[in-house]
Amino acid sequence: MILIKNACVKTMAGSDLKNGCVLIGDDGKIAGVGEDLSAPEAEIVDAGGRLVTPGCVEAHCHTGLRDLNVADYNEKSDPITPHLRAIDAVHPQDEYFSDAVRGGVTTVCTGPGSTNVVGGTFAAVKTFGVRVDKMVVKDPVAMKCAFGHNPKNAFGNAGKKQPYTRMAIAMLLRDLLTRAKTYQEEKDSGKNPKYDAKLEAMLPVMRKEIPLKAHAHRADDILTAVRIAKEFGLKMTLDHCTEGHLIAEELAEEGYPALVGPTLGGKSKMELFNKTFDTPGVLHKAGLKVCIITDAGVIPIQFLPMCAGLAASRGLPMEEAWRAITVNPAEVMGIADRVGTLEPGKDADVVIWTADPLTTIGGEAYMTFIDGKLAWKKGN
Repeated sequence: MILIKNACVKTMAGSDLKNGCVLIGDDGKIAGVGEDLSAPEAEIVDAGGRLVTPGCVEAHCHTGLRDLNVADYNEKSDPITPHLRAIDAVHPQDEYFSDAVRGGVTTVCTGPGSTNVVGGTFAAVKTFGVRVDKMVVKDPVAMKCAFGHNPKNAFGNAGKKQPYTRMAIAMLLRDLLTRAKTYQEEKDSGKNPKYDAKLEAMLPVMRKEIPLKAHAHRADDILTAVRIAKEFGLKMTLDHCTEGHLIAEELAEEGYPALVGPTLGGKSKMELFNKTFDTPGVLHKAGLKVCIITDAGVIPIQFLPMCAGLAASRGLPMEEAWRAITVNPAEVMGIADRVGTLEPGKDADVVIWTADPLTTIGGEAYMTFIDGKLAWKKGN
């Protein structure tokens, strides 16, 4: 057992504890959180008054599929590839996983990029391990789909292959969903349709077991994603949601979670012209559940807390900024029973910080525990 004591504990499940303790059990779960815990048999870690929080949760990235040498996150042979699975390309030795651990990010939702209209499934994985099968928290988490510039540019730029227009992107997605609906209905009625790998992969989406993960920057693309999800009665997250602040009231009527980012950095395409750190605060004020994302490696994943801090500096309440990188992404991914807060019974993903990373330049993990194991200690 490990007892972290003398800490300012932000549990994300109630009030902060000014002089708190976190007890980590031998099973890799949190055994206790409080102001005055004792465990004579435990190894003592004195936090020295430092901030202690749950590990950060990244709701949209390509960590493990996109490293410095290999790009395994876009399958450019076909615009419709729902039968691809992120875990078949995740490389645990990708240095971005190490960056995540040092940056206090302990769980990531990682998967295909946005070249494809439908790209395959994302998985939630821990950032510490050598075999992806043992790092998985949940698989699948969501089915990636994409609107706008990226699929147009990848497949239709020369005008020789669909999609060439936004109309064609929507058409291809609707066609797949229509065929998947028929396939599902036949299977559910006891018929035995001919096996189709693409349609089989879409069944969790059609049955609302997982959401569509909709890459959309521009306001019209965001609303096209909403239109199609409503047509088929599907769950969905709005990923990037760059111009979400321009249509906040419209999005509030629909209620889909907004995963905002990557906001740090330049405006590399016209769709990003209205990019601003104001977006999370505006969407939160409108009543949406907001997550902050890095889209790593677009933004280095260790800067996830800093991005939340920048959103807080532009109107997102500080407590909501913390929620946007802990509780909210855990809830959106359906893994809040395991991560996102410091509560007994949950995974012992715990970060001791050198300084508050949302308010202090250079604030980083002093110690990072994942499933109760020390994954990083500054200076080692």
